[in-house]
Amino acid sequence: MNAQVISSEPKEISLSITETDIGILYIVQHELLKASNIDFAGVIVKHPLTNECWMRINSSTKPLGEIKKATDTAIKQAEEFKQLINSKIKVN
Repeated sequence: MNAQVISSEPKEISLSITETDIGILYIVQHELLKASNIDFAGVIVKHPLTNECWMRINSSTKPLGEIKKATDTAIKQAEEFKQLINSKIKVN
């Protein structure tokens, strides 16, 4: 996964993200939208043949910090889900 800042302002950031699956970005978007200081968080597939996604976040605080928090929460939830699955399914 590669990320590049397209534009950055004090309360808004736009990112270009390549070599990723949009499903991961939807999870991060979901976590962002739970926060009260996020005004907008959107994800789109720029073009399916280039595998490029764009993400834009508008926040009343620093958007990069909010992305970090949302990503950390998503990682924690994925780990909890992994542990749940491993505890319920026995692999021979």
